[in-house]
Amino acid sequence: MTNDPMQPVPIYGPDFAADPHAVYAKLRSYGACAPVELAPGVRATLVTGYRAALEVLHDTDTYSKDPRVWQHTLPADSQLLPILMWRANALFNDGEVHARYRRATTDSLALIEPHELRDLVHRSADALISGFADRGEVDLISEYVRHLPLLIFGGVFGVPEEASPRLVAGANGMFDAHSPEEAHHANDEYINLLAELVAAKRERPGHDFTSWLIDHPVELSEEEVIGQLVTTLAAGYDPLVNLMGNALARMLSDPRYYRTVSSGALTVTDAITDVLWNDPPVANYSAHYPRRDVDLHGTWIPAGTPVLVSYAAANTAPCDLPPGPRSDSGAHLAFAAGPHACPAQQPAVLIATTAIDRLTSWLCDIRLTVPFAQLTWRPGPFHRALTELPATFTPIAPDQKGTSPWTVSRSSSTPPERTSPVRPRVSARKAPPSVSYSPAASGPGPSRVTP
Repeated sequence: MTNDPMQPVPIYGPDFAADPHAVYAKLRSYGACAPVELAPGVRATLVTGYRAALEVLHDTDTYSKDPRVWQHTLPADSQLLPILMWRANALFNDGEVHARYRRATTDSLALIEPHELRDLVHRSADALISGFADRGEVDLISEYVRHLPLLIFGGVFGVPEEASPRLVAGANGMFDAHSPEEAHHANDEYINLLAELVAAKRERPGHDFTSWLIDHPVELSEEEVIGQLVTTLAAGYDPLVNLMGNALARMLSDPRYYRTVSSGALTVTDAITDVLWNDPPVANYSAHYPRRDVDLHGTWIPAGTPVLVSYAAANTAPCDLPPGPRSDSGAHLAFAAGPHACPAQQPAVLIATTAIDRLTSWLCDIRLTVPFAQLTWRPGPFHRALTELPATFTPIAPDQKGTSPWTVSRSSSTPPERTSPVRPRVSARKAPPSVSYSPAASGPGPSRVTP
């Protein structure tokens, strides 16, 4: 590879998915930033240096999050448009507009009770595990981690049970579409379903995140409520699935992790931390647009062109990280940083940790059926996601003595998807104060589409 700025490096094909870290190593030959292609003919600057990434994420005077200065240069049918286009939410706005949207989001997230969310994850996990625990084998991606958020959506977002798969299909379709037509159809379906959800919640509010957005004192319009849900629901699904899948892949292929009374010392938290440093579920995102021509650590970037942050490359950049043990420093960029850092870190990592703990507690000898090196990954410039995760274990029977996933799930008086982890609603004029998060690089938690 040469350092020719006219030759951007593709980061969207199967070769990149198979070994992204080899590509990041080559990109570092350009310096802290490198020219890349997000799709055929769509160029961007990818920040691969840790300190350069922090500079972009914190410098709101130089870098804007509003893509409208650039998105008009894309073809109207571009496959990237649904993912990077402007929307009326915290992800794609700056200044007071961003602060207003973020306040509504953080205040609503603050109503989620951690202990009730943990209980909801337990119930949901048990319901799924009971579907395969007596077989002795499972694909953890398609049968566990992809289904778990669907059960949680009902309690957290108030999404009807029958609508959850359709919402997920729309959100995933924008990232995994095989054609521009598929991407735009998925976007349209996603927006239409969210509009239906908002209309239903305006008519019959519930104890859920959607109702709190609608009732918030900042008085979001219909478009604005939908805009916050676009990113919150999308971030609550695929990145969370990827985090759980990637962490399980590490745990089940490495004897250092604790799975039985006689094996390993590392924990679920260690696996999640490892993933967030080395294979963040969202590897490259945080699109910014310079307000003027700028020299970023030796790379000249024209105004109004996309600058994306590679959390994965920045986290693993040699000789560019702050001192201290990586597992405890809390300085990975998987949650981004600065004013647009993800506000949902705590509930997201709670869900992932609880779901993995529950699985490995019931199926204590679960292990992969193929070596880690033979696992396959979904192509795409933004995510780091497994296609499947086949595993085997000693089957457990529904009629075994003592507790089991069946007995626990049957003892629940409320189905998992209908249990709400949200505090009772109060007057919209008395919303709780905004949750404050440190503007520094985030601590352990899953990578997200960050508002």
